[in-house]
Amino acid sequence: MTTTITLGHFLSLGAILFAMSVIGIFLNRKNLIVLLMCIELMLLAVNLNFVAFSHYLGDMDGQVFVFFILTVAAAESAIGLAILVTLFRNRQSINVDELDTLKG
Repeated sequence: MTTTITLGHFLSLGAILFAMSVIGIFLNRKNLIVLLMCIELMLLAVNLNFVAFSHYLGDMDGQVFVFFILTVAAAESAIGLAILVTLFRNRQSINVDELDTLKG
């Protein structure tokens, strides 16, 4: 018996990953590294949907969008981690509640 993976399976997995990242953002508002990981998981869930629709529709547009999203996500991660390292060196903590000096 062979089972085929349909578009609904990919969309369900993407929805589960997206929901997990939203729940992670709302449950954990203290650690900046976990918040960045949840945002990255959210982007990967969207990328999964782009690739699934691209394959289902038979065009390459979704996969091109994924390429650009991954490029921007990699740059965002590098800059975000550099900011976190600088904050940790200055404040000795990456707790969101303790970073009140960033308010304008």
